[in-house]
Amino acid sequence: MPRFSVIVPVFKVQGFLGECLDSVLGQSYTDFEVIAVDDRSPDGCGAILDEYAERDPRVRVLHLPENVGLGRARNAGTAHAGGDYLFFLDSDDTLTPGALRAIADRLEETRDPDVLVFDYARTYWWGGTRRNALARVLTEAGEGTFTAEERPEILELLMVVWNKVYRRDYVTAHDLVFPPGYYEDTPWTFPALLSARRIAVLDRICLNYRQRRQGNILSTTSRKHFDIHDQYERVFAYVDAHPELARWRPCLHRKMGEHCLDILAKPDRLPASAKGEFFRRTAELFREHRTEEPVPADLRVLQGGYARYRARQRAAALGGLLGRRGGQARAAAAGRVKKGWFRAHALRPLDPELALYSAFSHRGVLGDPAAIHRAARELAPHIRGVWVVRADQVEHLPPDIEYVLPDSLGYHRLAARAMYFVNNINWPGTLVKRPGSVHVHTHQGTPLTYQGVDLLDKPGARFGTDVPQMLRRADRWDYSLVANRHAELVWDRAFPCHFTSVRTGSPRNDVLVGARPGDGAAFRSRHGIPGDHTVVLYAPARRDHVRGGHADRFDLARFAEDLGAGHTLVVRLHPSLAEGPARGMGLAELHRRGVLVDATDEAHVEEVMLASDVLVSDYSALMFDYANLDRPIVVHADDWGACTAARGAYVDITADAPGHVTRAYRELASLFASGRWQDAESARLRAGFRERFCEFEDGQAARRVVRMLMLGEPDVPVSIPAPAAGELDALTTT
Repeated sequence: MPRFSVIVPVFKVQGFLGECLDSVLGQSYTDFEVIAVDDRSPDGCGAILDEYAERDPRVRVLHLPENVGLGRARNAGTAHAGGDYLFFLDSDDTLTPGALRAIADRLEETRDPDVLVFDYARTYWWGGTRRNALARVLTEAGEGTFTAEERPEILELLMVVWNKVYRRDYVTAHDLVFPPGYYEDTPWTFPALLSARRIAVLDRICLNYRQRRQGNILSTTSRKHFDIHDQYERVFAYVDAHPELARWRPCLHRKMGEHCLDILAKPDRLPASAKGEFFRRTAELFREHRTEEPVPADLRVLQGGYARYRARQRAAALGGLLGRRGGQARAAAAGRVKKGWFRAHALRPLDPELALYSAFSHRGVLGDPAAIHRAARELAPHIRGVWVVRADQVEHLPPDIEYVLPDSLGYHRLAARAMYFVNNINWPGTLVKRPGSVHVHTHQGTPLTYQGVDLLDKPGARFGTDVPQMLRRADRWDYSLVANRHAELVWDRAFPCHFTSVRTGSPRNDVLVGARPGDGAAFRSRHGIPGDHTVVLYAPARRDHVRGGHADRFDLARFAEDLGAGHTLVVRLHPSLAEGPARGMGLAELHRRGVLVDATDEAHVEEVMLASDVLVSDYSALMFDYANLDRPIVVHADDWGACTAARGAYVDITADAPGHVTRAYRELASLFASGRWQDAESARLRAGFRERFCEFEDGQAARRVVRMLMLGEPDVPVSIPAPAAGELDALTTT
């Protein structure tokens, strides 16, 4: 008996069916059967299903004699199911890689619950991806099982059948079947969750919910949307037949009202001529099932007539329009006030004892600016340092940090008089550079891929980037900090502006250059990593040729397992991916289970590097920083050609590598299994890389910046070798 019966009802989806089936049959977990139900589809779906069944014995096809609709097609598949768990997959959706393995592991961990709820992402026809907006419900649900009464917020999730798996014996015992009509998920999902004694969750995106441009049944204008009323009647009938569920009537009454009003408000659901009738039928049902609980304010409209509802909708629309216009007027007025403040303070001389700092778009006291600020406090305590920090990051600031919010009056007052501006991102375009002020741009490390004007030849990589505006902002730079001559050449080429390159080294790397044994102990302790473990840090780069920027290059769980005992895998995604769906594709769940450590949220990447013994990366600029530790680096370059075609590169990192290069997962696993990741050849390659890219790094970069650019001391030189003949003209581009 298989673990899963994946039931796939099929109707008019020939363009998506192959992708759906491939996503199931290509899963690393193989203990399943696929029951595909051809609901008398008039296109080529039936033939496609037969071809798959002929190639793979796990696929069984049912050809129905007539079209019965989505719900009854699922019932037909369920009747032939033999798996422990039922998984209802719509035929235009897809499973994410590793989904069934993650679900199976979670079922085992929670000892076969009645229902397991997992996460999903909406994938749009134009290429965008958006994670379930209520993913936090899964995150906060805990590790054990529960009932709906214990965690009623589980009912706030989308009441659909395909974001859950159901124990087949549980479904049979409760006689759960799908009714005909639209919204057939409603009278299945509510009973399934309310009756379940043991519900578990999996905080992982296991399914891509396709948002089609056309053809989605629920987005079709039709009177069939009236079916929602019958479906809720079935839900109330189920509750009536199970007196122990009577306490749920107020909740279901509210959910019904919200659901029906949501359908009515959508412009593409109901014919205009049917909207009044739909409202009246909803109001009638709402009165019929009313409880003694007070009616929520947003549902009181159902106690009046359709004319009142329409008036309220028009008033809301008008209020929204006036609110937007009022907001624009208030913003314009505030802008005038801020400009007035700036002009008033700009009449006063610059304050030579005031420095304004920012990092990573005002995310906090981080990176090179933070290192410079620390050095300035020691060497130039008379210079007042103020940070520009976003409101949502203020709670994370050290207590002794003075800050202002971006675009606040306080910010504009300080920006008008500050002598020094230190940032690793361009300051906003609204910032006016006063003559005599000193702008220090630290960058974000040594550049590997194209930057600035070089992006003009890479339309995909520069999508959403206004290069001319970027250069106008860079025109404010006085000093550009560089860690090596390669970076000096790139910044001069990529940003043709009037700045001076200063060979200081990277201030944030001072802690790496001067690393001592035990410097990473705090990170290891915080994440429960044994002191004798070999920590493998995996830091993949963002992909410009992939929508959303993230692509799993290999199975992280498999890599963690293949590393073996005595190893801990630490993963740090690119910061721009921290809030997107990338972590929900399995990383967060693997972290919860202790399979690996997700360090994406760690504010100080230097701590993460110090705690690790070896770096595995692809094209992340982090490798240039990591080289300062003189620890092994492995470059996993399985899509180097695609990345360079999309973004361009100044260095062929596969030819001038800091360590061994792998191009397939089996090579990566073999490298670690054999121990060659830390052999003499790795050390030789790393030495050459360090000589080229760590040449100005001596652990004094932050102090050098303060002494030279704030205190006005003569050049504080770095001891470097003379350039080889022709080296300054040897900038490689790929």
